[in-house]
Amino acid sequence: MAARLTPFELMQKLVSFPTVSRDSNLPLIDWVEEYLAGHGITAHRYPHPDQPKAALFAHVGPWEEGAVVLSGHTDVVPVNGQPWDTDPFEVVEKDGRYFGRGVCDMKGFDALAIWALVEAHHAGVRRPLQIALSFDEEIGCIGAPPMIAAMQPVLPKGALVIVGEPSMMQAVTGHKGSFGFDTHVQGFEVHSSLLDRGVNAVMQAATLIDWANEMNAANQAARPGPLAAMFDPPFSTVHVGQVRGGTAHNITAKDCHFSMDFRIVPGEDRAAWEARYRKRVAEVEARMQAVVPETRITLSEHFNVPGLKPEADGPAEGLVRRLTGDNGSHVVSYGTEAGQFQAAGYSAVICGPGDIAQAHQPNEYLSVAQFEAGHDFMRRLLRDLAA
Repeated sequence: MAARLTPFELMQKLVSFPTVSRDSNLPLIDWVEEYLAGHGITAHRYPHPDQPKAALFAHVGPWEEGAVVLSGHTDVVPVNGQPWDTDPFEVVEKDGRYFGRGVCDMKGFDALAIWALVEAHHAGVRRPLQIALSFDEEIGCIGAPPMIAAMQPVLPKGALVIVGEPSMMQAVTGHKGSFGFDTHVQGFEVHSSLLDRGVNAVMQAATLIDWANEMNAANQAARPGPLAAMFDPPFSTVHVGQVRGGTAHNITAKDCHFSMDFRIVPGEDRAAWEARYRKRVAEVEARMQAVVPETRITLSEHFNVPGLKPEADGPAEGLVRRLTGDNGSHVVSYGTEAGQFQAAGYSAVICGPGDIAQAHQPNEYLSVAQFEAGHDFMRRLLRDLAA
């Protein structure tokens, strides 16, 4: 039988795999699968259809429905261009903190979840425990939905999911939904001295980007509803972070590309927001085609993450509150896989060690105290599953 590693030893091993989203996570998945097998736990994979990546999930305890699911992602963001003081793929302890890429977001929780799964298997539990480790969370939460679908015919259906994104071990019961459209404005090139005969894709794109400013100003000025008021900021937002296009300063731009991204408060109609944007796009496109008929604007959705809605008497929230003693109301504006689990019929809550402010940063860290708090949480969870 394989040695039973401590949570810290597991975190060291997971961080040593440079699972940046653009690269493969298979070495990490291979290692976790082998480690679980060494303890008599059968893990299952969902392989990415086109890339060398996979999700992994497993079940311990009675072979029945109603499991608690511990959910984390295996990918991390790049370190390129960040001024790290230590090797980002080695856990370094200093000044009461563990430094390393992913210690906070979210290999620290992944390590705790793997530890809990092995301990539950060896100790025996009356209620089952599952683990679900996804890929490609950092590029739009696109790996979780097929993983969740793949779990259904293989494992007994779990009842509730704890998504271990960094929340300072508080029970986060809601987050905004997000989606985005890659927008391609195709104009018509002429010399800029004759701009009335061409269609400048960059300048037409600017009118769409300014629409985002208009929406944000209107949302900010409106009185927020009770649920929206819990968020910071307390309204839905529209954002463009990158723009590229044009050939030269004296040529009307033929192409312009940008992404129009939305973060919407749970309960607001995602389809209505899409319809508003498409209406504005159609208006701009009609103006372009009045000058040059073959110009156009094309949209392609590149991510869609449903919001997490607070649940009335939700079992996931109830369990986490019972184990942590946290009775506060907490929501976040960033997206997670919790909304995707909820949409698939699971009760869902976010609870994990660390502060989201450290995620994606150079010298990313997780405090020793938070990691220990996560370990204590897992011990209490094991006692609860065994009761």
